[in-house]
Amino acid sequence: MDLPLAQAAMSPELEQFPETSERQPLPVVIIGNGPSAICLSYFLSGHRPYVRKGAVHPNPILQRKLQDIAGSSVVEQDLEFLSEGLEGRSHNPLAVLFDALVRPDGDLGGMAESVLTWRLEPKHLVPHLVLGKGPPGGAWHSIEGSMFTLSLGDWMELPGLHFRDWMRRRRRNLRNDRATTRDIAQYYEHYVKVLGLQQRFVCGTVVTSVKPLLASSAEEDRVEPLTANRKLYEIQGFHQTAAGLQSPFCIHAENVVLATGTYDSPAWLGADGEDLPYVFHKISDLETALQKQRLGPDSDPVLIVGAGLTAADAVLTARHSNVPVIHTFRRAVSDSGLVFNQLPKMMYPEYHKVHQMMTEQSLTSSGPYKGYSSLPKHRVARFSADKKCVLEDASGKRTVFNISMAFVLIGSNPNLSFLPSHGKHLALDPEQPVNSRRNPIDTNPFTYESVQEPGLYALGPLAGDSFVRFLQGGALAVTASLLKKRNVDLMD
Repeated sequence: MDLPLAQAAMSPELEQFPETSERQPLPVVIIGNGPSAICLSYFLSGHRPYVRKGAVHPNPILQRKLQDIAGSSVVEQDLEFLSEGLEGRSHNPLAVLFDALVRPDGDLGGMAESVLTWRLEPKHLVPHLVLGKGPPGGAWHSIEGSMFTLSLGDWMELPGLHFRDWMRRRRRNLRNDRATTRDIAQYYEHYVKVLGLQQRFVCGTVVTSVKPLLASSAEEDRVEPLTANRKLYEIQGFHQTAAGLQSPFCIHAENVVLATGTYDSPAWLGADGEDLPYVFHKISDLETALQKQRLGPDSDPVLIVGAGLTAADAVLTARHSNVPVIHTFRRAVSDSGLVFNQLPKMMYPEYHKVHQMMTEQSLTSSGPYKGYSSLPKHRVARFSADKKCVLEDASGKRTVFNISMAFVLIGSNPNLSFLPSHGKHLALDPEQPVNSRRNPIDTNPFTYESVQEPGLYALGPLAGDSFVRFLQGGALAVTASLLKKRNVDLMD
C-alpha cells in the first residue's frame, strides 16, 4: 500500500540535500536538466562573469558601458541599461546582451574572443536542486546521435568549458564547424561532472505537481519557520530507482525555474485517424522501423508531414535506406518562412538537397529523385485503418494514397502537465497552450520571472529562446534576480 506523500520516505538521492527538508525550503528548484538548467546551475554555484582586463568590444556603445563596470561582476550591473540598443537574433534583450559579450561578432561570422572572464566565488553560491528525467543534457540524449546540429559547434558550448577543445581531446572533428547530436549530449553530461555540478543534479526524477503555498497554508503542512505571507512552492513527484521502483518525494522551494524545453510532446495535426497505430510523431520511430526492417525499397511509401529540419532529417533517413517517400507540407517551397530559405548553402548542404528535392520533384512532375514525391500546399484530411491517407490541396481537391507508415513531424510542445491547466495561465495568451514560438510563458524580459506567478521563472524555449547560444542570457537574468531577492531578505 502506497504511503501518502507527506509520510513517504524521501528518495535517498534527494535526502543528501539538507535544504529539501519540509521545515527548511530550498531557495531554488530547477525542473529540467538540459543546457538551460545546466547553465543556470553553473551561475548559481558561484561562477561569476567579469569583463576581461584589456578586452575591447567591437560595438563602441557597448564598449563604453563595459569600461564603466571594470572590476565588477556583470551579474551586479543594470542589465537593462547594458542591453539597451543591441540587436540580434533573439527577441529577448538579455539573450542578445550575453551573446554579444561571449561572441562579439558571432553573427558576422567572426571569431573575436569573448570579453568575459569567469571567477568562482563560493560566497555567492545559491543552494539549488536540478531535477531531470534522464542524464544531464535533457532532450539531447533522445535525439538520434549521428545527426548534425543546426547551430555551429562553438555556439553549443556553455561557460567554462570550450567545446572545440573538448572535441579535440576526444579526437573528434567538426564537420563544417557543426557537431553531431551525440557529441553535444556527451559534452553536456561531461560538463556537469568536470565543473563539479553533479552534487546538485538528481536524475531519474519525474515531477508530477508544482503548486504555490502561502505561509499560512504551508504552516499547516509543517513547513516552518517562514516569513509571514511569503509564497512557497510545493514540488511533488517520484524518483525512479535503479531497481525500477518509484520513490515519491515532496519538497518545498522559495523559487522554481521551469527549464523543461519543448521536446517532450510532439505536435499533432488534429486529423481524423491520427491515433492509428501506423501514424507516428517522432523521427526515432522511423529509425526503429528501419532497424527492425519493417520498411524497405519494396514497401509502400512512407508519408512524411512537415517542412522543418526534423522532417528533412526523416526524408534523408528514409532515402538513405531506399524507402519511397511522399513528402507533404502546407507552405509553398518558395515561402520565405521555410527554414531552408534562411540557411547558407555551403554550411548546410544536406538540407538544401532536401529543399531542392521539394522544389524539383512534385507528384505531377518527373525529376531525378526516384522514389520521392513532394506535395507542397497540401494538408492531411484523414488517415484510415487500411493505411490510406487522404491529402487535400489548396483548391480542396482530395487524393488518396496507399502508405506503409506516416510520420507527422511538425514540431513539439512543452510538457507542463505538472502545472494547473498545463501552464496556460502563465502564457502570453492564457487561452492558448504554451508554445515556444507562438505563445511562450509571459516573463519579465530582464529577470525571466513569470508576470503571473512571482517566484516562478522560465528559461530556454519556454521563454522563447530556442538556441543554446541565447538561453545563457536567461540564466544571467535569473541569477541576478535571485541574488537581488536574497540581498533584500538579508536587509529585512
